Amino acid sequence: MDIQPDTQPAIRIDNLLKRYGAKDGDGGGKLALKGVSFDVPQGGIFGLLGPNGAGKSTLINILAGLVDKTDGSAEIWGFDIDRNRRNAKRSIGIVPQEIVFDPFFTPFEVLENQAGFYGIPKAERRSEELLEAVRLSDKRDAYARTLSGGMKRRLLIAKAMVHSPPILVLDEPTAGVDVELRRQLWELVTELNEQGVTIVLTTHYLEEAEELCERIAIINHGELIANKPTRELIGMAREKIVSVSVDKDLAGPIMEEAFVKSEVVDPRRLDVTYDRDATTAGQVLSLIQQHGYAIEDVTTREADLEDVFVQLTAAV
Repeated sequence: MDIQPDTQPAIRIDNLLKRYGAKDGDGGGKLALKGVSFDVPQGGIFGLLGPNGAGKSTLINILAGLVDKTDGSAEIWGFDIDRNRRNAKRSIGIVPQEIVFDPFFTPFEVLENQAGFYGIPKAERRSEELLEAVRLSDKRDAYARTLSGGMKRRLLIAKAMVHSPPILVLDEPTAGVDVELRRQLWELVTELNEQGVTIVLTTHYLEEAEELCERIAIINHGELIANKPTRELIGMAREKIVSVSVDKDLAGPIMEEAFVKSEVVDPRRLDVTYDRDATTAGQVLSLIQQHGYAIEDVTTREADLEDVFVQLTAAV
């Protein structure tokens, strides 16, 4: 794939708004996107996160040309989705959550048909190459309906890549799949990214996003509530957990004003959540000792993306 280095973003979204159910511009209906703006840098893996109903699928469907926006603008690889719709669509491949191909076609036929939809001449099609890339060469002539769930997922990725788009959007690609298949899919996605493909990922598995994505945007209730490098986003977490083993059985959770939460997890083990901006681990331990317990062991857990996600989405 010939992808030229460029300082321009892979995707540029500016004040994107989508209202469902409005009549003749009356301003009614449901606002699914409320003026969302962000850029997706070229060449990386970008996470797009949010709870169910946050507006992620609406945004992806607008980029895919399946849903018309109400207002705002979007560019894909420098092409405006309204003024240059054809080039915009050729610059992006979408891997949907649902399995969408005819079960009575073979994997080779699925890719050939998709290439035909994009007007790619037979001499320029990459069906064999893509089947090899997604490790399905040995299933070339099997009916797609006979493939395992993991094979179908990989075929969807190949299908999205038939027109050699520089951007690949994966919408919940590992939903409902086992751990081993998830690992295989991410190896494939990482390989594509190393070849220069910009990846946009939506997932409910926050540990995946934390491990894979260099930058993450979070949408909630149709609004962009965060857009930062992953490490910086994790650094926003205010709460930390200290797990303390004491010398005798606990009478119950120790409640102090400085504690956000206190939970007995074993007869002699207490988990205390505290706001690191308001107190320290040392002060937490001192308060526990003031209740008559001697500290025997202490472990702390650093904040992760899930902590930040919960904090941000709960605040809106």
